[in-house]
Amino acid sequence: MSASEPIRIGVLGRGTVGGAFLELLTTRAGAVEAATGRRPEVAGVLRRNEGSFDEILERSEVVVELIGGTDPARDHVLRALRAGRHVVTANKQLVAQHADELFEAAREGGVQLRFEAAVAGVIPVIRVIGESLSATEITRVSGIVNGTTNYILTEMAKTGAAYEDALGRAQELGYAETDPSDDVNGADAAAKMAILARLAFHTSVALDDVAHEGIEAIKPDDLEYAKQLGLSLKLLGVAERHSGAISVRVFPCFLYPGHPLSPIEGPFNAVMVESPSTTEITMSGPGAGGTETAAAVLGDVVSIVSGDAPVHATREQLEVTSDLESAFYLHLEVADQPGVLARVADVLGQNEISVKSVVQWGMGDDARLVMVMHQGPEGRFYSALNELAELDFMRAQPRAIRVVEKEFV
Repeated sequence: MSASEPIRIGVLGRGTVGGAFLELLTTRAGAVEAATGRRPEVAGVLRRNEGSFDEILERSEVVVELIGGTDPARDHVLRALRAGRHVVTANKQLVAQHADELFEAAREGGVQLRFEAAVAGVIPVIRVIGESLSATEITRVSGIVNGTTNYILTEMAKTGAAYEDALGRAQELGYAETDPSDDVNGADAAAKMAILARLAFHTSVALDDVAHEGIEAIKPDDLEYAKQLGLSLKLLGVAERHSGAISVRVFPCFLYPGHPLSPIEGPFNAVMVESPSTTEITMSGPGAGGTETAAAVLGDVVSIVSGDAPVHATREQLEVTSDLESAFYLHLEVADQPGVLARVADVLGQNEISVKSVVQWGMGDDARLVMVMHQGPEGRFYSALNELAELDFMRAQPRAIRVVEKEFV
């Protein structure tokens, strides 16, 4: 690319993010030119019933994909890469589901594929993991990568609101979609964690490899009891290395106050990267919003024009494992009668589950046992949970939530 010519950018999609990107591109054109020597110029905009992809492709040097979904986004992006056009996308599902194919097309075309905005909004986690730490031995990446669920859990903890009421408030404020399913069931975070795991461990990670749980079953009293135990609740994505294998999961869990992700509240995102050489690096900021996502997209455009070229290559083939250990919070609604605690302790002991703390709240029909377990094999804990559910004094199904015991103090 010549330093004296404008950089021609084709934009696919003009929704919330697309509109914000076009506005930002106009207002920051001078800054882009000052940083790169080339002034951005819009080569065309493709909308549902407007514009021609073929014409935009012909006129563009960089194609910015902001359509969302995988169809027709996948076809457009592959055609652009194979035609020798650099591509910037904010499409997490596209990258999570088709990364191998997309990276290969970029290599064949001799161009860059950038996707900073696909994970954690304006937080530069892709650049940090994929470039700054590309030669670092990363052992774990964990994060709050969905602002909708973090807002809902924060609202429930602060106000005592039920899940449904907190979700309604999130929708009123624009933090949640009309159909929030992918957010609240963990699927959105799972796609983002598949991308982060691939970059962190240089291995192929399919979206189906990421086990995920959501927050729909969380009750206000879980948060109230947790507050008294000094815990905060987050929907956490975790990708970590286990010798020759990795695990990638999304699940609600409690954190102790000394954990760097514990104070992250509202619609904010945060990602923590751990390695032997750096201990931990935590990045936080707005995780959603048209302007914030557009800023991340523009940052990728600037990187392309500047000539920086990250290499996202598979270096290892690592097995994805589910044989893991965890600590747990356990909530039991029980009849208030003699011997209950002893029988619960016996079931846990038979399954080699060690109890860290136990508190009883209420009496009679409102008796509840709230317990926190030490870390142990998840399989044994769930076996104990199934046995507890069958005891005659149980008044409801037991509720269990993982606890991250690690603190950084």
